[in-house]
Amino acid sequence: MSRPPVFGVTGWKNSGKTQLVTALVRELTGRGFRIATVKHAHHAFDVDTPGTDSYRHREAGATEVALVSGRRWALMHELREEDEPPLADILSRLSPCDLVLIEGYKREDHPKIEARRKDASKTAPLSPDDPAILAIAADHPVIDTDLPVFDLNDISAMADFICRTTGL
Repeated sequence: MSRPPVFGVTGWKNSGKTQLVTALVRELTGRGFRIATVKHAHHAFDVDTPGTDSYRHREAGATEVALVSGRRWALMHELREEDEPPLADILSRLSPCDLVLIEGYKREDHPKIEARRKDASKTAPLSPDDPAILAIAADHPVIDTDLPVFDLNDISAMADFICRTTGL
């Protein structure tokens, strides 16, 4: 089976990336598509809770721990001294779906929308230096671009754009 199309949401911290991704997931799943997401974190994070059995398995040295129930399953992989895996490796591990939405991964070359908020922590736009950014979603007027500009809350229009761009 071939890999599903990939489309990203990028932007600086507090630019609205997570809000945009979750709204797009709701919109696209409402249209009947199966969506997977990949979120890039720049900091140490833990999806497990100290004291749980699965946490204790990892702390004991297990490289991977699968946590399985009747409602969901999760696979945690400890990198230990390994480098962060490339995005392509993560994509290859996902179950079949219609589209993968990616949050973050500024430096990857998949097609993206840049999220911008007037009050974001950094104001330098990413799109002038990233040809993979195909559109901008902003909460303020953007006039310094030839790219399509969407209102940050116009989820339906951005979902239409993503569907056209990815061939969904």
